[in-house]
Amino acid sequence: MKSICCVAGVALFVCSIAGFAEKNIPCNRTLSRPLPPRAVLIIDSKPAGLEIVGTDQDSIHVSCTAGSDEAAQAAAFYFSPMANGGKLSVRGIHFNHRDSGLQVKIEVPRRTNLSVRMFAGQVTVEEVKGDKDIDLGAGQITISAIHPSDYRSVDASVSIGEVQAGPYGSDKGGFFRRFRKTNANGDYRLQAHVTTGQIDLVGHADQDKPD
Repeated sequence: MKSICCVAGVALFVCSIAGFAEKNIPCNRTLSRPLPPRAVLIIDSKPAGLEIVGTDQDSIHVSCTAGSDEAAQAAAFYFSPMANGGKLSVRGIHFNHRDSGLQVKIEVPRRTNLSVRMFAGQVTVEEVKGDKDIDLGAGQITISAIHPSDYRSVDASVSIGEVQAGPYGSDKGGFFRRFRKTNANGDYRLQAHVTTGQIDLVGHADQDKPD
């Protein structure tokens, strides 16, 4: 009798998990899920333009546009909750960022810790506090609203390309360029790497300049 109850209990647990299983959300719909402040958000994306924006809401909202119906139909989002935050996957067939024109907007709580991995494309982070760990194979990383006093460590590097760190008065280009800075009084850690491309660290003063 105990064995039968155990089997039934396991089956009920599995069914419950399946009932809460996340499904792929197509590009033509918006994904919205709770995400508490100071959570860790892992982003694993196919080649795309990622715009990550900080908001005052305790949730994540993801939407996208694409350059063609085929690219839009091929792309989808998948969000997996975790104990300390969640993981967002941007899935689809093997498409090229330039050809697909896929642009993904990810709105997160302002104090979110980010970990981003993408083979190629563009990553833009705006008004997001918290730790940042961004790795891109080819393309460009732009992180705005940089206050040097906020970061206890900054490590930005390219294998081939350029690292512009305006708030720190640094601009390095060529092979194996790297910018490092530490501040014992800072709260956050910033690590960014592009194999081939460019990294821009932009301060508030630089954002306010007219074009």
